[in-house]
Amino acid sequence: MIRTVPTKPYSDQKPGTSGLRKKVPVFQQEHYAENFIQSIFDALDGFQGKTLVIGGDGRFYNREVIQKAIAMAAANGFGKVMVGQGGILSTPAASHVIRKYKTFGGIILSASHNPGGPHEDFGIKYNAGNGGPAPEKLTDAIFAKTKAISSFKTSDIDMIDIDTIGTVKAAGMTVEIIDPVADYAELMESLFDFDALRRLFKSGFRMRFDAMHAVTGPYAKEILENRLGAPSGTCRNFKPLPDFGGHHPDPNLVHAKHLYDEMMGPDAPDFGAASDGDGDRNLIIGKGIFVTPSDSVAMLAANARLAPGYKDGLKGIARSMPTSGAADRVAEKLGIGIYETPTGWKFFGNLLDAGMATICGEESAGTGSNHVREKDGLWAVLLWLNILAARGESCKQVVTEHWAAYGRNYYSRHDYEEVESDRANALVDELRTKLGSLPGTSVRGLKIAKADDFAYHDPVDGSTSEHQGIRILFEGGSRVVFRLSGTGTSGATLRVYIERYEPDKARHDLGTQAALADLIAAADDIAGIKSHTGRNKPSVIT
Repeated sequence: MIRTVPTKPYSDQKPGTSGLRKKVPVFQQEHYAENFIQSIFDALDGFQGKTLVIGGDGRFYNREVIQKAIAMAAANGFGKVMVGQGGILSTPAASHVIRKYKTFGGIILSASHNPGGPHEDFGIKYNAGNGGPAPEKLTDAIFAKTKAISSFKTSDIDMIDIDTIGTVKAAGMTVEIIDPVADYAELMESLFDFDALRRLFKSGFRMRFDAMHAVTGPYAKEILENRLGAPSGTCRNFKPLPDFGGHHPDPNLVHAKHLYDEMMGPDAPDFGAASDGDGDRNLIIGKGIFVTPSDSVAMLAANARLAPGYKDGLKGIARSMPTSGAADRVAEKLGIGIYETPTGWKFFGNLLDAGMATICGEESAGTGSNHVREKDGLWAVLLWLNILAARGESCKQVVTEHWAAYGRNYYSRHDYEEVESDRANALVDELRTKLGSLPGTSVRGLKIAKADDFAYHDPVDGSTSEHQGIRILFEGGSRVVFRLSGTGTSGATLRVYIERYEPDKARHDLGTQAALADLIAAADDIAGIKSHTGRNKPSVIT
């Protein structure tokens, strides 16, 4: 039943910050998915007879690749695979299953917040035994295997019925189809005060959760409506669809504008939230106020003790370098560590495993804690609800009181998507060459105090990650960061992060783009964004 199939390597299978992402037609090439899956197995040791978790976000081509992965896992010697029913398993839920059942690791089929469909995006990533994304050392080893692969192993087995919960045997391996929601919901109930949340909804509290026809739908429906008693209809677009209903499942102010408009309207619910394709990102909007992801990290950390799972306080806070410094002031007040890492959740893994951090966050709408080793969209929503229930205040009150206590970080990200790679790389290369000459100069009346290419020295394992983003720091605490993203599937995405710290309470009600106008102009002056990209404005502003 086991076959060794000859194959030839593909040159474009280098994993990005979270696995391999390409267009569906690329993955549909002969042996393309098989090559990458086999390369994952070839880069691992000691999994014979062990358990592998397999699941995804339900996007187009998920079901087919799950069948391939099951057959290959059997041929390569795994003793068991655990598969989410229907192929569904959110990224944080997969991390929890890996950790709870102490499996060897897991394969997650997702392109996260990217669009889905026959001509859209697909992705494969490997999560290690701690439940977190494969570290760079392992992704480098996987890439090396993809360049040298000459064959893959598979087994001739019948199609596995992944829609029926239960256990079957295939080529000597056990295949268990599991309820994708049950373990995760149980975990959430252990962290948050579900009785208080039931009382909150019973009091007439109104909420809108948009699952964007993505993987979080079944989780939100079960937890918010079935277990917490939120009114039917609280969860919208809760059925996962292969093409996410033709929409882009990225919970930002562009792709979830309908939610923003509703929350700013005259009959707005008390609280609004959304999650993305694979369930690891979140959007938080209170009645009349949008909470930036950077602010959300800081506010969740400042109030985490109000939830039972964090009543003993936090060990530390970790944030990605482009994320605003709002969390830094919280850590200082709490007297705990603050860690600035490169973008990519895998960098938080060591800190979490070492017990140095409890809450982690990224400006790209990813927030999580030590309950799993991934960011977790629904977890962030539930912690916000727990805070609102415990404080008896509105989301807007929590936000404005936080700013009054800590100061406000005006913050925005400008994305220039699908820029020609040569143009994007030329911009970054040119910027790097003049970093040494920038300190001491002024742009738009702003004096540059420091300019560097961020490098991270891991305090746990001593590893160094260089070229993680170019930082221009101005006197007074403002800054601009430039970074090329590794999460797209075509061209390059230039991300420009702009931040100004404002301690004056009287200046906390300015429009964000107006408050940052001089910094936005300075960023173009310094990097030549328009001349290099040919774009007069960003594709997305968040």
